[in-house]
Amino acid sequence: MELALVGIGTGNPEHLTLQAIEAIRAADILMIPEKGDDKQELADLRRRIAAGCAGEGQARLVTFPMPVRDPAVPDYRTRVRLWHDVIAQAWLDAIAPYPEAQKVALLVWGDPALFDSTLRIAERIGRIRPLDLKVVPGLMSLQVLTASHAIPLNRLAEPFLVTTGRHLRERGWPEGIDTLVVMLDGECSFTMLDPTNVAIWWGAYVGMEGEILDHGPLSEAGPRIVATRARARAQRGWIMDIYLLRRGR
Repeated sequence: MELALVGIGTGNPEHLTLQAIEAIRAADILMIPEKGDDKQELADLRRRIAAGCAGEGQARLVTFPMPVRDPAVPDYRTRVRLWHDVIAQAWLDAIAPYPEAQKVALLVWGDPALFDSTLRIAERIGRIRPLDLKVVPGLMSLQVLTASHAIPLNRLAEPFLVTTGRHLRERGWPEGIDTLVVMLDGECSFTMLDPTNVAIWWGAYVGMEGEILDHGPLSEAGPRIVATRARARAQRGWIMDIYLLRRGR
């Protein structure tokens, strides 16, 4: 079986590469995770993308309920590993009724390489059955964020760091780095930083319909972002956001 992990950008059908369109059209099965009624929009966007790429032999759409992490497991890494095991089994259960399928595709937000577990889950599948794994890269949210704000990702001849809200809360701002890109932050961890001489560029639903942007000195923009984020999540039932922090000189 060929399993294609297809990066689809941030939910905008125009983000698809020609390679992604070809992979979707070639698939016998497209797996669609369902994450509950409050996130139905995410599944619907995948269906919309699939329909827009449909060729003569349109792929069968196969949905499966997306498992959630077990909050009873105290260690974070153990909790995530167990969660990945359950997701891998959900994939196998979803495609089991279609033994004739030779090409299976899963549409992945952004790119499978960055803060995404899809590749690790696919490795688990490969231990169970022969698997030809194919990865189609996609636009990452940090690329769309900087494009939306029309800013460069890094300063001239300087590095940047991509991290998570959890790491920012637990470890603070890393030494020797002036530019941070923070993902997977449901806690608005920037509120725990000293805002002096720090600027923020924030975006929610970047590249999608309903994109929200804000930027400015962290002391001024931070409170606005916290309030805007809460309203947006309440209205849509879910939120995907990302932000860039940069220290001044």
